[in-house]
Amino acid sequence: MASIFRLKILLLAVSTLAAAGWLVAGAYSPATADTFAADAAQSAPAMGNADDYVGSETCQACHEDQFKAFAKTKHARLGSVSSWKDKAHGCESCHGPGKAHVEGGGDKTKITSFVNMNAKQASETCLACHAGKESHNNFRRGEHWRNDVGCTTCHSAHGEPTANSGADSAVYVSDVTRQNPGQASTAMLKMNEPQLCMSCHNETKSQFSKPFHHKVLEGTMKCTSCHNAHGGFESKQAKLAVGADSACIKCHADKQGPFAFEHGPLKTEGCTACHTPHGSSNPKMLSRSSVRQLCLECHSSLSNADPGAPQAPHNQTQTRYLSCTVCHARIHGSNSSKYFFR
Repeated sequence: MASIFRLKILLLAVSTLAAAGWLVAGAYSPATADTFAADAAQSAPAMGNADDYVGSETCQACHEDQFKAFAKTKHARLGSVSSWKDKAHGCESCHGPGKAHVEGGGDKTKITSFVNMNAKQASETCLACHAGKESHNNFRRGEHWRNDVGCTTCHSAHGEPTANSGADSAVYVSDVTRQNPGQASTAMLKMNEPQLCMSCHNETKSQFSKPFHHKVLEGTMKCTSCHNAHGGFESKQAKLAVGADSACIKCHADKQGPFAFEHGPLKTEGCTACHTPHGSSNPKMLSRSSVRQLCLECHSSLSNADPGAPQAPHNQTQTRYLSCTVCHARIHGSNSSKYFFR
């Protein structure tokens, strides 16, 4: 009987694995793979012989404005870098060899154009070079990719800032743009970073304008101080990949621990259990107007105190008990008291 039972279990496991394999095969069918490959092929510039490249100076004859802006970017200077000397072809690095385009009198069908590409197709061209960078490796699994926000949504390959780049307030004007008005912005962004992020994430601008906030609009921090715009494994694309609160701990290192006595919410829910990271109307960027109100969301049965604890009444009608952290000062964790006393 035991051997028959084991045989049934084995057959069940095999059938389960077979079903899982069938589902995976359906999700990643050859048709799906072919579609992805076709999109990538359409976005990638056509490779040609060395004789098919005409040089960026030839492009300048018709595209002078783009050439002048492009000449100030890092892309244009790659040819002078020894490791890129044989691979960098200026404009043709992204648009493909231009000989047929020039001989065709500017025939747009004989050059790679990004005008009619969707965000993913255009991004595949960028990722042909940038996918190896540590901060870009996870772009295809990030929120921006899934929501059709591509590289050219935020970056200008020609280094041309948009018309309203940094126009509203001095806090948005980067040092590069201020000192060199004709120079492409940092990382070839279309706008300065906070303005660019807030053009989509406009709810954060009101949060950063609240009385207590991280100093993003003032220029002390940037959105990318905490978030990785190019994807990641953490919620909200938090920049570091060793825990959801790593972006906070990077500056608030004294809250990291490890502590002998940990505060549960900090380890299970993280900093945002109590704090609003972008900005708040409350001191310490707390999510509630008073410390007492915040604590009582979890500690609603103060009369049932631990028998081993000092028997304080916690009378909420008395002012002395309305600020929990007067006594429980080490609320992020303690090495001396499980009640987080000083």
